[in-house]
Parts: sequence; structure tokens; C-alpha cells
Amino acid sequence: MREIPKIAAVTIALLSAAISDGANAGISDMSRGLRAQLERIQLSVPVLAPMAHVRFCMDYPAECTVRRRIFRGGPVKLTSSRWSDVVQVNNTVNGTIMPTANLGGLATETWIVGPQTGDCNDYAVTKRHELLARGWPARALLLSEVITSSGEHHLVLVVRTASADLVLDNLTAEIRVWSKTPYRFARMQTPGNARLWATIVSWGSRRERTAGLEAIKVGLD
Repeated sequence: MREIPKIAAVTIALLSAAISDGANAGISDMSRGLRAQLERIQLSVPVLAPMAHVRFCMDYPAECTVRRRIFRGGPVKLTSSRWSDVVQVNNTVNGTIMPTANLGGLATETWIVGPQTGDCNDYAVTKRHELLARGWPARALLLSEVITSSGEHHLVLVVRTASADLVLDNLTAEIRVWSKTPYRFARMQTPGNARLWATIVSWGSRRERTAGLEAIKVGLD
């Protein structure tokens, strides 16, 4: 018998229990809660920032300024204008910087805003810079280190919205919800302080995350 992925098994069990109790409203609330966890990255414990990011903050202090909130800022709503910002910046930066691998390793790794040539790090910090210039709050623009299926460390920009955490990636023009990317998320900037990073709660493999989303759909049908 094929083993049911852990997330799907837990979800199905919870849904079954709710059905047996006749709690239809509970099913909807629980499904929305699980969907929110799958669509929003959950930060875990503080972790050291990448050394290259420490150097980046020294070279570009304005990019790492801790901005005091004049008012309590809530989640950023993904309006049509905001979506246009994300798409335009992602496409423009991906098309402007010529991809060049850093062959020197960590010792020579430097993150640069708006270079003519660069690697994933330069794409990510440039996208963040451009969105900040368009008025996006820093708390919604978080650099994130991910690990690819081949084990390579890769930097992307996570755009936090009220709907979901979106990933801007130089390896694809598609803007995806983080849980639908093929990556394992390792660490990310914290929303309250651009200089601080935290580990990320893992939701397992992409297959497990997909199974969890499918289980939610079943519960809502």
C-alpha cells in the first residue's frame, strides 16, 4: 500500500473527525488555516546572516536601514497596481542583468545592486531595491536563501502580501507562491529588521506540500 504523505494524512484525519462531529464550519476554518500556513512562510529561530549580506549592508547601508513605523503596518494587499510592480520589476531585472556565475566561491561573493552582469544574489537585491523605490515597505521584501534540488544554495526575493508569499526568481519569469516552488527554504530576512535573519519552518518536500493543498481542496468541496 502506498504511504499517504504526512501532511495529507494529518489533514484527512482532522477533516474526518470534524465531519463525524458535524462541524462543517470547523472544516472551512481549519482548511483556511492550513492554506494560510502553506501560503505564508513561517519563521523559526534567529540565525546568522550570510556573510555576503553583512558586507552588502556595509556597502549599501540604506538598503538595510531599520525603518521606524510611523503607523502600524498590516499585510500588504496585492492590488492590481502592486501586482504590476512585481511583474514589471521581476521581468525588467531578469532581462537587464546578464547571468554570470561566481566562480570564486564565498570568498569573492559580493552582492551588487544593478550590475550589468551578476548571479542570483545580484538579481534578488536589485529587485528588492527597485520595489523599495516604488514605495513598497521593507517588511514585505525579504531576501531568502533556498536550496535547489541539486543542493545548490540560491538567493530569491520573497514578496509578502496579504494573499501569499510570492517568490521572485532569476531562474524563471513565473512568479510563484513559495510553497509551489521546487526549493527547500533555509533562512530569510526578518520583517522587522533587514539586518537580521531567521530559519524557516520546513513543510517537507514539494510533493508533501502539494498533497496538503489537494487535501484542503477536498475538504472544501
